[in-house]
Amino acid sequence: VQLQAFGGGLVQTGGSLRLSCVASDSAFGRNVMSWYRQVPGIARELVATATSQGNAVYADSVKGRFTVSRDNAQNTAYLQMNNLKSDDTGVYYCSSYAYGRQSWGQGTLVTVSS
Repeated sequence: VQLQAFGGGLVQTGGSLRLSCVASDSAFGRNVMSWYRQVPGIARELVATATSQGNAVYADSVKGRFTVSRDNAQNTAYLQMNNLKSDDTGVYYCSSYAYGRQSWGQGTLVTVSS
């Protein structure tokens, strides 16, 4: 599965961004789609997951601010990020998981300035 993430950028504290992840997989609906973020020197952190059944799971640090969603008809997953904080700065990666195989996108940089 090839994944292409985009939508990152520079935003001020309290602002919003929407990330998108387009997958090449024609069976996108079966995949668990996740968003991770990484800051230099720190392990990649799971931010949010959208299961194939449509359920969502979030890291405690983003609950109430981020919303993960998916459009299976468009083979696309989204991460709506509101009320951004400086700690949200990092490279965001989308990931696809199905039948024991995990795939990664190239990452998109989110910078939150105070």
